[in-house]
Amino acid sequence: MNQIKLYILTVLVAATLLSAGVYAASDTELKPGMVNPGYHEPPDWFKVSFLDLYEDIEEAADENRRVMIFFYQDGCPYCKKLLEDNFGQRDITEKTQKYFDVVTINIWGDREVTVGDKVVTEKEFAAALKVQYTPTLLFFNEDTKAVYRANGYYPPQKFDVVLDYVGQKKENEISFQDYLAQVAPQPASGKLHTEVSNIASNDDLKAALAPGKYLLVIFGQKQCATCDELHLDILKRDESRELLKRLNVAVIDLWSDQKIITPDGSERKIFDWAKQLDIKYAPSLVYFNDRGEEVFRSDAYLRSFHVQSVMDYVTTGAYKEQPNFQRYIDARADRLRAQGVEVNLMD
Repeated sequence: MNQIKLYILTVLVAATLLSAGVYAASDTELKPGMVNPGYHEPPDWFKVSFLDLYEDIEEAADENRRVMIFFYQDGCPYCKKLLEDNFGQRDITEKTQKYFDVVTINIWGDREVTVGDKVVTEKEFAAALKVQYTPTLLFFNEDTKAVYRANGYYPPQKFDVVLDYVGQKKENEISFQDYLAQVAPQPASGKLHTEVSNIASNDDLKAALAPGKYLLVIFGQKQCATCDELHLDILKRDESRELLKRLNVAVIDLWSDQKIITPDGSERKIFDWAKQLDIKYAPSLVYFNDRGEEVFRSDAYLRSFHVQSVMDYVTTGAYKEQPNFQRYIDARADRLRAQGVEVNLMD
């Protein structure tokens, strides 16, 4: 979506819970040995919340702050990075405390979350909002509307920009993509890594659709450390190369004003298309089926195991049977370990 317009409304949550087929409690138990919170103790300045979200939003507004919901899970290495690498920096911590009340929700938890007159568990709430990655950060304005969503871990520099954008209430003035271009403009020189592209032309992505095969569009940019890491390390690994063979792949510069034919057959500038898709992170990996419909994406920082797991999740069609990506990667890690493969989530 362009401007995230997720409302924490009783009707929406109730309807989504019904349509999502929320998992039974027996299917959401933590693995043996996991502890709460598992990623280390949260900072003592996080809000002690009774998880009445309307009340939290109102209390924050009274102090001229907003609510940041931090969805986590036990043992999550990216949650640990958020706490240590991001909140370990004094300027980021001070800025977060200035602008936000941080409320934590365990995506497998059983604490009660109150949304208006509706009460659900943490895991039901996370499922209703289709949380697929941890950490997922959801930022709410004073009218209980989510104005920004980060689906995964953002490195400190990018995270700092988000804090300013939401904390200074810029969302009604400018899109995040335009704001990012203003405060952190991308240089015209640098390298866009296109080596993994395997289609005839990036100008016509609809022509790249093939029966029974998925199209991966990588939105990258020049002078991008996380793009370098993806292309020069993760995608060069043997397992990644094998998984890429299952995909048609295009790499495009998300800041480009070049016109292309998108998978749905429309013609638009790449930058405009990226804004339409609400691409906020580089690199973002977006997967389309052979009808040109988006089926999944990863749009935050991931290491090789999770990048490979997303490719496997999509190309095997597992996303059709298992709607929860976290469940899928747990099962995949167990299968690999059973085969004697060492699984290092952050390698």
